[in-house]
Amino acid sequence: MNRIALLTVLSLLALPLSIAAQEEAAEAYTYATYFYCDTSNEAAADEWVKKHMVPAYDAAVDAGGMTAWGWMAHHTGGKWRRILYRGSTSLLGVLGTQDIEIPGVADDDPGTGVSCKAHDDYIWKAEAGTGGTGTVERGPVGESVYFVCNMNREERADELVRTRFASVYDQHVANGSITSWGWLSHVIGGEYRRLLTITAADWEKLMRARESILETVGDMEGSEEFTDICYSHSDYLWDIQHEKP
Repeated sequence: MNRIALLTVLSLLALPLSIAAQEEAAEAYTYATYFYCDTSNEAAADEWVKKHMVPAYDAAVDAGGMTAWGWMAHHTGGKWRRILYRGSTSLLGVLGTQDIEIPGVADDDPGTGVSCKAHDDYIWKAEAGTGGTGTVERGPVGESVYFVCNMNREERADELVRTRFASVYDQHVANGSITSWGWLSHVIGGEYRRLLTITAADWEKLMRARESILETVGDMEGSEEFTDICYSHSDYLWDIQHEKP
């Protein structure tokens, strides 16, 4: 058998394995509730979450009811003051996380509503990043960039992130300047169509990494095309009060 024929046979033998690996790769969905809170009283919501939600939701993750969850507090940005997020490997699964019971809470308990009386809901699907929802530990501080994009071209933005920009973020994870990053697509929600997240060990590391990433990506081929597709954005900085895992 000549060399070309041998390589062809070997590649055909490997094909089913690669297909199986792709089929086994779990999807990751995140149900994120963005709260508008009374800034003079939002600490009460944090205390309620710590007392009631943390033990119930941590147990749900351990039991496999969801892949991850977290509670995040506004540091810098727009009107959203808190985020509650829950993760699963399917759309139906992440919708079902709303039904997880919190034991010991009376029917008339206002919960977070005593301080956070309005909210916006989004469901996101992981498209790229450090392993998807719940598979990689994140840092205690993070930035979220919410993009408004051309719906007819947003899949091209995903392609640019995966094939060109991802290596920059991966390099910063490898050298420890950031802890994680993610690129998520809109499934259900408002005007924002894509979400970029990065987390780090502290604010100094995050800000330095952010500056370096923006400078590097801004000079790369495809950067102008990306900003033409995702033409507007809002930035938020978050203190991550609790996450599991």
